[in-house]
Amino acid sequence: MKGNTVAEKQSILGRIAQLTRANINSLIDRAEDPEKMLDQLVRDYTNNIAEAEQAVAQTIGNLRLAEQDYNEDVAAVRDWGNKALAASQKADQLRGSGDNAAADRYDNLAKVALQKQVGFETEVKQSEPILRSQNEVVDKLKHGLAIMKDKLGELKIKRDQLAARAKTAEAQAKVQDAVASINVLDPTSELSRYEDNIRRQEALVAGKAEIAASSLDSQFAELEMTGDALEVDARFAALKAGALGAAPAAPQITDEPSGYQPSATVGEQDYAAAPAEEGQPSTDEQRY
Repeated sequence: MKGNTVAEKQSILGRIAQLTRANINSLIDRAEDPEKMLDQLVRDYTNNIAEAEQAVAQTIGNLRLAEQDYNEDVAAVRDWGNKALAASQKADQLRGSGDNAAADRYDNLAKVALQKQVGFETEVKQSEPILRSQNEVVDKLKHGLAIMKDKLGELKIKRDQLAARAKTAEAQAKVQDAVASINVLDPTSELSRYEDNIRRQEALVAGKAEIAASSLDSQFAELEMTGDALEVDARFAALKAGALGAAPAAPQITDEPSGYQPSATVGEQDYAAAPAEEGQPSTDEQRY
């Protein structure tokens, strides 16, 4: 057939079969950077599809030319058959009229037409299996091209999904790193540590307050001791002064509490007060 070879068709089919059998998942697993690998794979796949489309279009074009040639051959078979029939009929007419020479000439033309018809019939017979094969090839090419486009769509979806997962994993890693950098333990441990610091400060303040209180008590005790010393000095001075005059009166001390009234069976009014003798102290004075 014109402009078309079996090797060319096999090359196109081989390329499509190789691409459609490509395992995208295994390519991704072997890639160090899956996102870049998928981007490159998408570009390569797109370029291969463009090349396959060009080759398929060329093959289809060649098939259409072959079909045109076949149809022309079929038409030529009919045309030369008609010419052979017309020449034979003309020969019969001329022979009927007695012109045998002209009749023989038209018979020869009929034979030439029949020879041409046989040649085109041979072309038609040879073209029919080739055309069937070409149509099968074109159908396979179209199917393979459709599979390639489907694979390309799956590849783009997988690339987008993987890129999204990679970004999500990267964001989660950053969050985990941030959390770990703040505190790998329970955050309340920081509050407990802060509470311990406050308790130590409170204990220090309480200790200082206790020291201050004990110091104040000692000052008051010292003040009381100083007051007693002053009292002793005052009495000693009064004692010295009493040697020259009257002795200082000691403060009256009673064992009875204030407001105490002793019970008596005999009232004091039952006894007449004895007159105090001259020079004798009174009863009240004798008490002291």
